[in-house]
Amino acid sequence: MTAFIIKQSIMFVILYGIQFLIGTIVLKYQLRVNYARKIVHFMSFITPLAIEMIVSSSTGYTGPIFIVGMLMNCVIMLIYIKPIREKSVLVQRMFASFDRPEDRPHTLLWMNTQLIAGYVVLAPCFLYFQSIGYGTLAFIPVIINGLGDGLAEPIGIRFGKHKYRVHALFSKKKFTRSIEGSLCVFLSAVLILLVFASSFTVPQLVVALLILPIAVTLAEAFSPHTIDTPFILIVGFACLYMIISFV
Repeated sequence: MTAFIIKQSIMFVILYGIQFLIGTIVLKYQLRVNYARKIVHFMSFITPLAIEMIVSSSTGYTGPIFIVGMLMNCVIMLIYIKPIREKSVLVQRMFASFDRPEDRPHTLLWMNTQLIAGYVVLAPCFLYFQSIGYGTLAFIPVIINGLGDGLAEPIGIRFGKHKYRVHALFSKKKFTRSIEGSLCVFLSAVLILLVFASSFTVPQLVVALLILPIAVTLAEAFSPHTIDTPFILIVGFACLYMIISFV
C-alpha cells in the first residue's frame, strides 16, 4: 500500500504540476488553449502507463491496483467543479490549461466523459496485452492517441484548408476538423509502428502498416467532438489484437 500511495503521489504531482504550469502560460502569455489542452491530454494518458510500467517491475502491482489508480485520477477531477475552483487560484490556473472557449459550458462534462471512457477502454486492454506478453505493444494506441490526436488540432488550426464538421455529445452544436489535422493521426501511427517494429514479425508489421494507420485515422475523424480518445484506443487495440492473433 505504501508503494501504491507513492506511485499515485508521483503521478498527481506530475500531472497537476504540468496543468498549473501550462495554465499559467495560457493566462500570462496567451498560449492558445487548443494547444495547451493537447499537452494535458497526452500527459493524462501516458503518465499513469509510464509509472505503472516502471513501478510494476519492482513491486509486482496487480490489475486491480492499476485500475484503482485510474479511478482515482477520474475522481480527482472533482476539484475543478465551479464552487471549488472559484476559491482557489491554483485550481483556476490548472483549469485554464484545458478550458477551451468553444467548449463552454460543457468543458468539464466533455473532459470527464473522454477521460472515463478512455480509461474504461485502456485499463482492460493494457492489462490484457501485459498478461499475454505483449505489454510493449499496449503503448502503441496510447502514443498514437497522444501524439497524433495531440498534433491534429494545432496542425488543423494552422494549416487546415479542407474542413469537415462533427457532432458533440449533449449538444446540437457542430465543430470543425480538417483533413490535414486528421492526417497527423495517420502519419503518427505509421511512425510509431516503425519505432516498435522489433515487437512484430515482418508479416505482422506489414499488415499493421496497411491497416492500423487508416483505422485509427477514421476513428478520430468520425468520433464526436472531444470524445475521440476512446475510439482511437479501442480501434487501435482491436487492430493489434487481430494482427498478433491471426498474422
